[in-house]
Amino acid sequence: MRLWYEGVMRKEDIEAKIRAALPDARIELRDLTGTADHWEATIVSQAFAGKSLIERHRMVFSSLAEEMKGPIHALTLKTLTPDQAGGGG
Repeated sequence: MRLWYEGVMRKEDIEAKIRAALPDARIELRDLTGTADHWEATIVSQAFAGKSLIERHRMVFSSLAEEMKGPIHALTLKTLTPDQAGGGG
């Protein structure tokens, strides 16, 4: 059984951190293990337009820099512009 501690990241906390960096983001998060430390995120933002995949990922990882040092052990990303997601502009 996992012991929950103060540093555990809730879905809402992760979304808020990402949204602070990417205010227009549409975010889908999935807890991959049920332990709130391995996440999969699909993020759609106009801010990704013209950016390479690595630049997009850096934008997201920088918004969660402190959390990636502890509470979040792994984060799988899918980063799309609205056009790529089929949502227009």
